Amino acid sequence: MALPLVLFDVNGTLSDLGRMSQHFEELGAPPQLAALWFTSVLRDGFALTAAGRNAPFGEIAGDALRTVLAGQALNRDIDDALAHVMTSLQELPVHPDVVEGLQALTGQGFELAALTNGAAATAEALLERAGARGAVGAVLSVEDAPRWKPAPESYAYALRAVRREAHDVVLVAVHPWDIDGAARAGLRTVWLDRAGAPYPTVMTRPDHEVSTIAELPDLLVRG
Repeated sequence: MALPLVLFDVNGTLSDLGRMSQHFEELGAPPQLAALWFTSVLRDGFALTAAGRNAPFGEIAGDALRTVLAGQALNRDIDDALAHVMTSLQELPVHPDVVEGLQALTGQGFELAALTNGAAATAEALLERAGARGAVGAVLSVEDAPRWKPAPESYAYALRAVRREAHDVVLVAVHPWDIDGAARAGLRTVWLDRAGAPYPTVMTRPDHEVSTIAELPDLLVRG
């Protein structure tokens, strides 16, 4: 039986977004604003895509950041603060389990790809810095799709790009909304639950759950 293609989400799944809190602290802003900011980016991106507009991640992130930082006692002007955070976002590391996990998958013969709501260039640079770009084939962005994930068109775009049927692709993501969207589009799913959080009952359950990427090869070989 042929192995499925493993399709990774990028922001938070491969990249360590938790590092952003220290960059907010460097501005003199509360570190917890980093999580609020990223949640705001997703909210606004989802709202726009629901309304029929596919806006670039960077534009939405910049606008949301300006709003989140408004009224904060920063140690630099707002334009410098925006530049600092947006540059830091482009320079994030991967999670500690990523490189070894990707190598284990390719070592078992799995084909890998990535699908991000961000820019493809940012995702490619993330993998390059980690020394893992060669492990991942297609690095895809919804900027080239009709709508953001979790809209069905985003997954359909990825399936066309990798030339696979939905049942032959496994989406791996830390975000339940991504798992739910992929499942509704017919993909197989694995929820990467690094935090040990409960899965939302209102969303489609994943086919499998893991706490690290290293668990994927044995799990997927078993089917």
